[in-house]
Amino acid sequence: MSRRLEPPPGRQVFTREFTPSPSDIDENGHVNNVVYVRWIQDMATSHWRALQPDGEQAAWAWIVLRHEIDYRRALMPGETALATTWVAEAPEGPRFDRFVRIDGPDGAMCAQSRTVWCLVEAGTGRPKRVTPDIVARFT
Repeated sequence: MSRRLEPPPGRQVFTREFTPSPSDIDENGHVNNVVYVRWIQDMATSHWRALQPDGEQAAWAWIVLRHEIDYRRALMPGETALATTWVAEAPEGPRFDRFVRIDGPDGAMCAQSRTVWCLVEAGTGRPKRVTPDIVARFT
Protein backbone atom coordinates (compact mmCIF):
# COMPACT_ATOMS: atom_id res chain seq x y z
CA MET A 1 0.00 0.00 0.00
CA SER A 2 2.46 2.63 -1.10
CA ARG A 3 0.28 5.03 -3.08
CA ARG A 4 -1.94 7.59 -1.38
CA LEU A 5 -5.39 6.11 -0.79
CA GLU A 6 -8.35 8.11 -2.10
CA PRO A 7 -12.04 7.29 -1.76
CA PRO A 8 -13.57 6.28 -5.08
CA PRO A 9 -15.72 8.95 -6.76
CA GLY A 10 -19.19 9.02 -5.23
CA ARG A 11 -18.19 6.91 -2.22
CA GLN A 12 -19.68 7.98 1.10
CA VAL A 13 -16.94 9.25 3.45
CA PHE A 14 -16.80 10.17 7.12
CA THR A 15 -14.37 12.75 8.50
CA ARG A 16 -13.23 13.81 11.93
CA GLU A 17 -10.45 15.96 13.35
CA PHE A 18 -7.90 14.81 15.93
CA THR A 19 -5.65 17.05 17.99
CA PRO A 20 -3.01 15.13 19.90
CA SER A 21 -2.83 15.47 23.66
CA PRO A 22 0.53 15.79 25.42
CA SER A 23 0.41 12.06 26.27
CA ASP A 24 0.14 11.24 22.52
CA ILE A 25 3.60 12.69 21.88
CA ASP A 26 6.48 10.23 22.10
CA GLU A 27 10.13 10.74 22.99
CA ASN A 28 10.85 11.68 19.36
CA GLY A 29 8.64 14.74 19.77
CA HIS A 30 5.77 13.67 17.48
CA VAL A 31 2.57 11.63 17.63
CA ASN A 32 3.40 8.04 18.51
CA ASN A 33 2.51 5.37 15.95
CA VAL A 34 0.27 3.60 18.48
CA VAL A 35 -1.88 6.73 18.65
CA TYR A 36 -2.60 6.42 14.92
CA VAL A 37 -3.89 2.88 15.55
CA ARG A 38 -6.23 4.28 18.23
CA TRP A 39 -7.42 7.01 15.87
CA ILE A 40 -8.05 4.42 13.13
CA GLN A 41 -10.17 2.42 15.59
CA ASP A 42 -11.97 5.60 16.70
CA MET A 43 -12.77 6.46 13.08
CA ALA A 44 -14.33 3.06 12.47
CA THR A 45 -16.46 3.10 15.61
CA SER A 46 -17.53 6.74 15.15
CA HIS A 47 -18.54 6.06 11.54
CA TRP A 48 -20.50 2.96 12.61
CA ARG A 49 -22.32 4.86 15.37
CA ALA A 50 -23.09 7.79 13.08
CA LEU A 51 -24.79 5.69 10.39
CA GLN A 52 -26.04 2.45 11.93
CA PRO A 53 -29.47 2.91 13.56
CA ASP A 54 -29.28 2.90 17.37
CA GLY A 55 -31.65 -0.04 17.69
CA GLU A 56 -29.46 -2.20 15.45
CA GLN A 57 -26.03 -1.34 16.86
CA ALA A 58 -26.27 -3.68 19.84
CA ALA A 59 -26.99 -6.70 17.63
CA TRP A 60 -23.60 -6.51 15.89
CA ALA A 61 -19.95 -6.13 16.76
CA TRP A 62 -16.87 -5.72 14.61
CA ILE A 63 -13.49 -7.32 15.22
CA VAL A 64 -10.24 -6.49 13.48
CA LEU A 65 -8.60 -9.26 11.50
CA ARG A 66 -5.76 -7.22 10.01
CA HIS A 67 -4.27 -3.70 10.10
CA GLU A 68 -1.97 -2.47 7.35
CA ILE A 69 -0.59 1.02 8.03
CA ASP A 70 1.75 3.35 6.14
CA TYR A 71 3.35 6.15 8.16
CA ARG A 72 4.56 9.10 6.09
CA ARG A 73 4.70 12.45 7.87
CA ALA A 74 5.15 13.12 11.57
CA LEU A 75 2.26 14.95 13.20
CA MET A 76 3.70 17.43 15.65
CA PRO A 77 2.39 18.81 18.95
CA GLY A 78 -0.28 21.44 18.42
CA GLU A 79 -1.15 20.26 14.89
CA THR A 80 -4.66 19.09 14.12
CA ALA A 81 -5.12 16.15 11.79
CA LEU A 82 -8.06 15.50 9.48
CA ALA A 83 -9.03 11.83 9.27
CA THR A 84 -11.16 10.48 6.43
CA THR A 85 -12.61 6.97 6.27
CA TRP A 86 -14.61 4.90 3.79
CA VAL A 87 -15.35 1.24 3.21
CA ALA A 88 -14.71 -1.05 0.27
CA GLU A 89 -17.32 -1.29 -2.45
CA ALA A 90 -18.47 -4.72 -1.32
CA PRO A 91 -17.81 -7.04 1.61
CA GLU A 92 -16.56 -10.60 1.31
CA GLY A 93 -18.98 -12.56 3.48
CA PRO A 94 -18.40 -11.26 7.03
CA ARG A 95 -15.28 -9.30 6.02
CA PHE A 96 -15.43 -5.63 5.13
CA ASP A 97 -12.36 -3.55 4.35
CA ARG A 98 -12.12 -0.04 5.75
CA PHE A 99 -9.68 2.64 4.68
CA VAL A 100 -8.53 5.58 6.81
CA ARG A 101 -6.26 8.43 5.77
CA ILE A 102 -4.96 10.91 8.34
CA ASP A 103 -3.66 14.18 6.90
CA GLY A 104 -1.76 16.97 8.63
CA PRO A 105 -2.94 20.59 8.58
CA ASP A 106 -0.85 21.13 5.42
CA GLY A 107 -2.77 18.38 3.59
CA ALA A 108 0.21 16.01 3.58
CA MET A 109 -0.62 12.44 4.51
CA CYS A 110 0.60 11.46 7.97
CA ALA A 111 -0.69 7.89 7.89
CA GLN A 112 -3.10 5.69 6.00
CA SER A 113 -4.52 2.27 6.69
CA ARG A 114 -6.43 -0.63 5.27
CA THR A 115 -8.13 -2.64 7.99
CA VAL A 116 -10.01 -5.89 7.48
CA TRP A 117 -12.98 -6.01 9.83
CA CYS A 118 -15.23 -9.00 10.52
CA LEU A 119 -18.90 -8.60 11.42
CA VAL A 120 -19.99 -10.79 14.30
CA GLU A 121 -23.31 -11.37 15.96
CA ALA A 122 -22.96 -9.72 19.37
CA GLY A 123 -24.89 -12.40 21.26
CA THR A 124 -22.89 -15.35 19.93
CA GLY A 125 -19.60 -13.87 18.72
CA ARG A 126 -20.04 -15.82 15.48
CA PRO A 127 -19.15 -14.23 12.14
CA LYS A 128 -22.12 -13.14 10.05
CA ARG A 129 -22.33 -12.10 6.42
CA VAL A 130 -22.49 -8.31 6.08
CA THR A 131 -26.11 -7.54 5.26
CA PRO A 132 -27.16 -5.57 2.16
CA ASP A 133 -28.66 -2.78 4.30
CA ILE A 134 -25.30 -2.25 6.06
CA VAL A 135 -23.50 -2.19 2.70
CA ALA A 136 -25.98 0.36 1.33
CA ARG A 137 -25.68 2.57 4.41
CA PHE A 138 -21.88 2.75 4.28
CA THR A 139 -21.15 2.86 0.56
